[in-house]
Amino acid sequence: MKLIGMMDSPYVRRVAVSLELYGIEFNSMPLSVFSTFEEFSRINPVVKAPTVIMDSGLQLMDSTLILHYFEAQSGADHKLLPENHHALAKDLQILGIILAACEKAVQNIYEHNLRPAEKQYQPWIDRVIRQLLAACREWDSLLEGRAIAGRPDQVSVTSTVVWSFIQFMIPTVVPADSFKNIRSIAESCEAMSVFKKYPLC
Repeated sequence: MKLIGMMDSPYVRRVAVSLELYGIEFNSMPLSVFSTFEEFSRINPVVKAPTVIMDSGLQLMDSTLILHYFEAQSGADHKLLPENHHALAKDLQILGIILAACEKAVQNIYEHNLRPAEKQYQPWIDRVIRQLLAACREWDSLLEGRAIAGRPDQVSVTSTVVWSFIQFMIPTVVPADSFKNIRSIAESCEAMSVFKKYPLC
């Protein structure tokens, strides 16, 4: 099995760390949706990272859909989401907020890095930042009292890779000292070997 995409993408790194925790062997193909666009397009014309190519040749896209498949296949000792319906709903609530923050962070980065300065629309940027910070406040609040008991779960994995990405790319937009619950979990996870195996960059 192959995982296509760069680890500087929080979505790709999310899948890589999760697959490791699921005990799934895979080969990483670090192709960029920018610098190696043509090579990527010959594998997946949509050029969407992450892309997982199964041994059968079947391709899966979108980190959440990829992880849904492997979560369903995993045994009880490898699952990253709770089986209890109430606990699952709570984790999915948090994951939704984290992924919304990630989406807004990516929009902010693309707006500044890909669009010429004279074509940037400040009211749109302000709106995106407002949404990003609102998501981060809710995310931090929902992590209150949450601790990592040994093996990280999916909330911890996703929280860590998204937070590390945000702090690497736009630390001045999202000040670390304002979100201590997120930072605490991220610092704990980044010290683990499974995260060090797939570093952000």
